[in-house]
Amino acid sequence: MNRAIHLLVPAPFSAISGGYIYDRRMVEGLSALGQEMRVVELAGRHPFPDDEATEAARAALTDIPAGARIVIDGLGLPSFLPLADELTKRGAVALIHHPTALEPGAPDSWRAALKAAERVLFNACARIITTSNLTARSLPADFGVDPARITVVEPGTDPAPRAVGSAGPGCAILSVGLLVPRKGHDVLLRALARLTDLDWSLAIAGDATRDPVHADGLRALTAELGIAQRVRFLGALPDAALEAEYARADLFGLATRFEGYGMAAAEAMARGLPLAITSGGAIADIVPEAAAVVAAVDDYNSLSRAMRRPIFDTALRADMAEASWQAGQALPRWSDRAAAFLKALTP
Repeated sequence: MNRAIHLLVPAPFSAISGGYIYDRRMVEGLSALGQEMRVVELAGRHPFPDDEATEAARAALTDIPAGARIVIDGLGLPSFLPLADELTKRGAVALIHHPTALEPGAPDSWRAALKAAERVLFNACARIITTSNLTARSLPADFGVDPARITVVEPGTDPAPRAVGSAGPGCAILSVGLLVPRKGHDVLLRALARLTDLDWSLAIAGDATRDPVHADGLRALTAELGIAQRVRFLGALPDAALEAEYARADLFGLATRFEGYGMAAAEAMARGLPLAITSGGAIADIVPEAAAVVAAVDDYNSLSRAMRRPIFDTALRADMAEASWQAGQALPRWSDRAAAFLKALTP
């Protein structure tokens, strides 16, 4: 019997982030496989749930018919804490891009409360699907999850044209990610501010509405560092516009503090871009050494030193780009991800 799959995710489902892109691609892929898909958008504040979020979670479970398959995106999972027993009864599945308790920038008390809630909720769910091996490895130790209930379904990439670059002068750097503390754009800006003797420009593509105070702070930081004329904040770009930015970039940069997987880096590799990254979370696991320079999280001095040579040495950038292109062609494709996801839903 083809039971409908209900994906419960914080509103709006159209949001632009790696996690939402993954969710939308799963819905598309599972629908193409003949699965009946229902997306339930959860109102309220997430992942630190307010009363509206908790009520939305309760209403969602009430409205889903018995026997339906339930998948809850990890961003919205904390709002189901009062309903943990019901999740167990319904055989709910948690989709975890990364535990929300690991989100930098939140007060320690909030993160501690999230970790306690996620420990309960992860163990209340029948199965957990994670998007990286790193997350899968962390759940047993940090949250007491039985490894037998965890399946990894990594994100995919689409075949993409190889980036042609800016053709100079200088090095055009592209960073892609929400303007939130976790993405470390402030670290990247501070690293580049030490390299003003070199010819570079930076474009940051990412939604500024998730944390507008932080986004405003980043713009102010460029002025404080004296690099505002070199930095463009592009906002959340539609696919065609983002593709154009990838195409004309010479170097991809992301000073992330934590990535559950690193979808933007994978997209950069799918286009053969050399990378400058920090080792936050799973991102360094998918990027080969020959394709990138890597610095420790929050170490803008080391990142600055690492970026100096690929910014001015076009021959080195070309070698890194070739390594990136080759690795990018070996990444999982979206075309097989939905089948893997469907298999993970089946005990």
